[in-house]
Amino acid sequence: MKKLFLIALLLPALFGRSQMKADDVKTFVLKNGMKFLVVEDNSIPNANMYLFYKVGSRNEYQGITGLSHFFEHMMFNGAKKYGPKLFDQTMEFNGGANNAYTTENVTVYTNWFPSSAMEVIFDLEGDRIASLSIDPKMVESERGVVLSERSTSLENSPWNLLGQQVQATAFQEHPYHWPVIGYEDDMKNWKQSDLERYFKTYYAPNNCVVVVSGNVKADDVKKLAEKYIEPIAAQSPPPPVHTMEPPQTGERRILVQKDVATPYLMIAYKAPEAKHADYYPLVILSDILSSGKSSRLYASLVDKKQLATSVFTGYDQSFDPTLFQFYAVASKGISENDLEKAIYEEIEKIKKDGISENELQKIKNQKLMEFYGQVETINGKSNNIGTYEVFFGDYKKMFDAPAEFNKVTIDDVKRVANKYFSKSARTVGVLKSNTNE
Repeated sequence: MKKLFLIALLLPALFGRSQMKADDVKTFVLKNGMKFLVVEDNSIPNANMYLFYKVGSRNEYQGITGLSHFFEHMMFNGAKKYGPKLFDQTMEFNGGANNAYTTENVTVYTNWFPSSAMEVIFDLEGDRIASLSIDPKMVESERGVVLSERSTSLENSPWNLLGQQVQATAFQEHPYHWPVIGYEDDMKNWKQSDLERYFKTYYAPNNCVVVVSGNVKADDVKKLAEKYIEPIAAQSPPPPVHTMEPPQTGERRILVQKDVATPYLMIAYKAPEAKHADYYPLVILSDILSSGKSSRLYASLVDKKQLATSVFTGYDQSFDPTLFQFYAVASKGISENDLEKAIYEEIEKIKKDGISENELQKIKNQKLMEFYGQVETINGKSNNIGTYEVFFGDYKKMFDAPAEFNKVTIDDVKRVANKYFSKSARTVGVLKSNTNE
């Protein structure tokens, strides 16, 4: 009997409350098109609300880059009923907390609160969706904040600086080309009409998926949604992103110079979007390469050869074809060329010889543990349900994920390594000091 099957039998017993099924998610759609997914979980007297707006930097164009991230900030700066600073103050007074983030693909708002405060949360959200203030004075104030954030992130983070350059080199035509935070000149020149049009288009209720989990009743959530959200008018669907990145026909390289102790290296390969059949084999490949100290890259480059002080990979969900990225920081006295060569050697081993059954089984076990650990909490429930609904097209596919990982074979991992890790489809970025030349 396989170890994974044993763990699959044992984990639900270990995580008793996490035996959530697809039928446990209650769904409804308001007349204005906003979709709600509700999970009743009375394990704690709290609840959360995740709002997934289908808007990110991929929905921008040159001239208005950075608007998605800007509105993440503006959504906390006052509306008709709750003025400047009152959103946070009201939530905190009622025992709640919040956060938000913006990516190339989505903008997500998260609220955590005692169940008794749920109506207040609906009132707050309904207010800012229906009547967010885009007052010119507040716009100028917040414009300064995001411009400062952009400058600081590039000054303080070598990874941000290098990552923006690599992404801009890897994508020539698709809107993944520009950074989420935007271009400085665009940020300085957004017009009031740009802001109003963007908010009306992308913060429409029909462009949002909401997940509520915790000590709530689905019927109560629906009543509050109908009271506070349903009166907000739907808008015409946002224009589709139709620009696709043409096939890359040769390796691209870029050098960025900054005062750093040792070189930073990024290698980015073109990779498919979340809905693609190769998504799960690539996630497993990423973990085999860099998850933990026994992973291929860490064991070889950090422990054994001491060529790098850190090495990891990244492959995230996306709506459009994206990047599978390698990140590494060279050890003192090691050149970026030697480090890059060593990474390719590890890639070639997998392309030629594949991986072992033990490696594959270890990652499958980890993914299963990760899944049950995430759906053990109301936070994990909301985040995962919303992610699958938005990126995979149906929250029910979340419950298929353990089986999808289990279906991945040694041959699948070897196949995707050969399919996507080709020299002609990669972009290489190096960041180093002038003195390191």
